[in-house]
Amino acid sequence: MAEQLQRVREEIGKFIVGQEEAIEYTLFSILADGHALLEGLPGMGKTMLIRTISRVLDLSFSRIQFTPDLMPADITGTNIIQRTESGRQQFEFQPGPIFSQMVLADEINRATPKTQSALLEAMGERTVTILGDSKPMAKPFFVLATQNPIEMEGTYPLPEAQMDRFLCKILVPYPSKEELIEIVKRTTGAQTVQLEKVMDAERLMAAQQMVKEVLVADEMLEYAADLVVATNPKEDNAPSFVKQYVLYGSGPRGFQSIIKLAKARAVYNGRFHVALADIKAVAKPALRHRLLLNYEGEATGRTTDELIEEILNHVPQGALS
Repeated sequence: MAEQLQRVREEIGKFIVGQEEAIEYTLFSILADGHALLEGLPGMGKTMLIRTISRVLDLSFSRIQFTPDLMPADITGTNIIQRTESGRQQFEFQPGPIFSQMVLADEINRATPKTQSALLEAMGERTVTILGDSKPMAKPFFVLATQNPIEMEGTYPLPEAQMDRFLCKILVPYPSKEELIEIVKRTTGAQTVQLEKVMDAERLMAAQQMVKEVLVADEMLEYAADLVVATNPKEDNAPSFVKQYVLYGSGPRGFQSIIKLAKARAVYNGRFHVALADIKAVAKPALRHRLLLNYEGEATGRTTDELIEEILNHVPQGALS
């Protein structure tokens, strides 16, 4: 399975230049059967990355362009009146783009909170309820959302409840000079890249089941729990810098996300147990969107990544080291 996942990674790399961390953590989210939020400036290739992954994994794909005038029914679908062969009229459900295996919520923070919340039930319960009728989502089902940095004009902050439903938040950095040159070579020439389908939905769900069965030692669980507890300023044992700069810390979903991502990283690297390096590597993507800074934290320019790094250095590893 690890070899097949590496082939998936190599196939994606035929088209996507650089972005190694973004590619890997998106794959970890998919293996852990979770949703991912990708944040970066416009034009960084976030949309193309998700589209490429759907092709390599051979999953049905739909793209929702979030705009201020997007309505919830534009996402979930709606009932319309249709005339039957007998001449009678009846309601018939027309499914929206949410009914795909991989859904790209493009620039999700450009839509109003009401429309953003239309994704909540689909992401959390894997169902959509329309006029009292509950409809299941496809299997497997992923929402991979992209957003521009929140300080850009014309954006709406995502509700905390929806942010928490993303397994991880992935930062897409600006490419280096060499990567910029390679991007232009691949996108402005006459030659086109033909992507191969390395996996399918059935094989992917088998990989997801394998991830669930990865072993996690009690010591690893305790260390990950200590990390999550240390993010909460109201805890007596919370570090002083957390009490100074953090308003709210991570909840149980943050703990679940760390373990799920750590298991996925273990399988990706050919191991059937979670190592300390796995937990440390996934801590930032799993927690960075679950820490809410207070006024002092924002005023002094602190970032959640900096605080998580300090927490990793602060929490004792005990026998794990």
